[in-house]
Parts: sequence; C-alpha cells; structure tokens
Amino acid sequence: MRHLLDVDDLGRRELMEVLDLAELPSPPPLLAGQGVALLFEKASTRTRVSMEMAVVQLGGHPVSLRAEEVGVDHREQAEDVAKVLSSYCAALAARVHHHDRLVRMAGAATVPVVNLLSDDAHPCQTLADLLTLRQCFGRLAGLTVAYVGDGNNVCRSLMKAAPLVGLTLRVATPLGYEPPAPDTEDGPDRDSLSAVEITNDPRTAVAGADAVYTDVWSSMGQEDEADRRRQDFSGFTVDDDLMAAAAPHAVFLHCLPAHRGEEVSAAIMDGDRTAVWRQAANRVHAQRGLLLWLLGARP
Repeated sequence: MRHLLDVDDLGRRELMEVLDLAELPSPPPLLAGQGVALLFEKASTRTRVSMEMAVVQLGGHPVSLRAEEVGVDHREQAEDVAKVLSSYCAALAARVHHHDRLVRMAGAATVPVVNLLSDDAHPCQTLADLLTLRQCFGRLAGLTVAYVGDGNNVCRSLMKAAPLVGLTLRVATPLGYEPPAPDTEDGPDRDSLSAVEITNDPRTAVAGADAVYTDVWSSMGQEDEADRRRQDFSGFTVDDDLMAAAAPHAVFLHCLPAHRGEEVSAAIMDGDRTAVWRQAANRVHAQRGLLLWLLGARP
C-alpha cells in the first residue's frame, strides 16, 4: 500500500510522475462514486479547500472531519479510526499535530494515507512548490532555491525533495532555529546536481538564487513565542534589499498565510516577482496528481 507521509516516500521517477499527472488537462474520474476522508486536527484554509477540490475534480466526494468529531486517541485509537475510514473511503488524508499519529494510522489503514501537514513534514506543500518552480523555469534540476526563516516542517520537506529533483537548497535560519542536518547518504534517487546547505546568513543563502522562499516566523501553536521570535528573526525579512541579492529572474515563494512586515515586505509579497498565487493554486493540481498516482494512474 502506497502512502505519502513525507515527500521522500516517493522516488525520483515517482515524484516526476506525480508532477506530470498534476498537469493533465483532463484528469480521469478515478474517484467516481467514492469518498476520500479528510481529517483536520488543525484549522485549515488552503489545505482543506484544495484537497476537497482535488477530490471533486476526480469525481469523488470529500468527507471532511474535524478533530472534535473524531477524537483520535481520545474517543478512539488512531489505528481504529484508520481501519474504519478505510472501509468507507478510497483514501485517507490527515492534518495532524503529531507525525507519529499519522504513522500509526498509515500502519493500520488499508487505503492510501496522505500527510496534509504534521509537526515534522508538509509534503503536499512541497509538491505544489516543485510544480510551481517547474512551470516558472521549465525544469527543476540545476535550480537554486533559498529558504529564509524557520527550519520548520515546510523546510524539512523541501530538504528531502531537493536531492530527488536536483535542486540546490540553501537554508538560512537564525541561530537555534536550524533544521536537522540533511542526510548525506548516497542513494539511487539522489541527484548529483543537488545540495542542501545550511547557514545563519540570509544574504549568503539568497546570493544568485533562482527562487527565494519564506514562511511565517511563528507557526500554528507557537503563538506564545511570537514576540521572542520577532526579535530572533530580525534581519530575516525578505524585502527589496534581500531580493536584490538573488538572480535578476528570481521569483518569490511563500506557503501562506503571510504576515506582511514580518517575514516578507508588502512590496515583495505583492510585487511583480511573486509566484505565491500560482503556488497556492497549484495545491489543487499537485494533490490531484498525487491522488491519481496513489490510485494507480500513470502519465
């Protein structure tokens, strides 16, 4: 049974197949007469709407469930929830607080399980990011992407994707906010063109980059750290000055929601170099491609 708990559950060939399926002009209705269970322990805008629309576009019915309706590991064990939902639906997708809960659900499910976000990873966002970059530049291999901000779940999934597609990813975080060191073990799906570099200097990361990516400084559940994080992240705002260090053709990426005046200036967020709105729209397409692939379609 295929699951997507993080982007490296896909090999290089499989990842490119998902991106190719995402751009099919007329996707087949493989979910006709079937449902996909969407479980949300965290509030959501883009993730819920984009996944619901991906299911609809494949002819299926999205069944969205809130945390209080299910009570995973309170009313009912995660494994039992996965088994029951597997008997009703063609796939299960969940946005959870703790990654381990998703791993347990995947272990018990008899249908594909998709990570819509966890504290460790955000693979569906990464699929949309890669699709956007490929549309902007016509390729992925050889591009340099600078990620400026917190070494969070979005950053970690990007780090896992880079060696699969040949990206150079430069990560710049304040001291103490670095992601785990990248796995440097060679493997059949690791592209020799790729590299992951971690620094505490945003200008070093951005220099000559093809794309500059950032995320909020305080993610959901970190609201009590917001004041301290604003101080710690001083100098990490993506503004005109920082973007000037990137390549002249560089685009700006953000997974949203955005806080103008904190991690990004309004001039960059709403300027002519932004690819943010295409990136957000691509959540639907990327997730539709993923569902197609998990259900057995191939480009």
